[in-house]
Amino acid sequence: MDLLQVAHLKKYFATQKAVDDISFSISQGQIFGLLGPNGAGKTTLIRMITGIFYPDAGTITLDGAPFDPVNDIGKIGYMPEERGLYKKMKIGEQALYLAQLKGLRKKDAIESLKTWFAKLEMDSWWNKKVEDLSKGMQQKLQFVTTVLHQPKLIILDEPFSGLDPVNSNLIKDEIFNLAKSGSTIIFSTHRMEQVEEICDHIILVNKGQKILDGTVQGVKQEFKEHLYNITFASAPPQTEAAGLFDIKQTTANGLILQKHPEVSNNQVLSHFLAHGASIDSFNEILPTLNDIFIRKVEGTPLARQFQTIQD
Repeated sequence: MDLLQVAHLKKYFATQKAVDDISFSISQGQIFGLLGPNGAGKTTLIRMITGIFYPDAGTITLDGAPFDPVNDIGKIGYMPEERGLYKKMKIGEQALYLAQLKGLRKKDAIESLKTWFAKLEMDSWWNKKVEDLSKGMQQKLQFVTTVLHQPKLIILDEPFSGLDPVNSNLIKDEIFNLAKSGSTIIFSTHRMEQVEEICDHIILVNKGQKILDGTVQGVKQEFKEHLYNITFASAPPQTEAAGLFDIKQTTANGLILQKHPEVSNNQVLSHFLAHGASIDSFNEILPTLNDIFIRKVEGTPLARQFQTIQD
């Protein structure tokens, strides 16, 4: 079942097409990657989904009905990239205040906050002020206030910003737990390695348009180049490819080869075994999402931006 459906959404500012006819759907419990550089249209798209902006055209369906910004906002938890915390307030008071704004009774909010503070190792923070927290600590607090009211749709914009590896893993584990419990998550980021690890499905937007849409594995399969890494128990055998593959690189104990599309894996393995090779491993090398996105928009400013991130 689709929790969110976006159909032919458009939003223009003067002559700029911030979102230009974008459509997609997200199933319940899915972790969905919304990708693209600054200025691609991601933030405008998110603001329409959350009711901050009204679309100029198109429709948004949430939980099986047309999206109503007034009545449906309680179904959404939105964690923006920019922090929106009150620096002078104590953390416990602020979290409690935000929870009650989202419809939780004080007693329920306190119980839920205690649970989340314990999960994310924040027990001692209750009486601290936000201004006394590091960037990473503020990020953890903002995550808690986003998910506290158990929204059906959770939108996380760069949720790992400022977090060290330990706390990144804490948040990542909770994202998986939320999805398993039925929450649907939109994960917006520039970091391709995080997308590969976390997301089920992705779209890439650029200049207001959707230019790539599919599951992570489906996209990688679509752009694969039939590259394989084969390793041997001893030095790689000196053998002709016999029209089966091209050798791209020789490694210390193996080869990187590009198999001809019509050739089966068994044919390649049989070829080496027939020449007396002792094979340790044979693995396909799939492109990274970063490689795919650069290839998809090669020569554009978007490609240069992703290349910079990769380097």
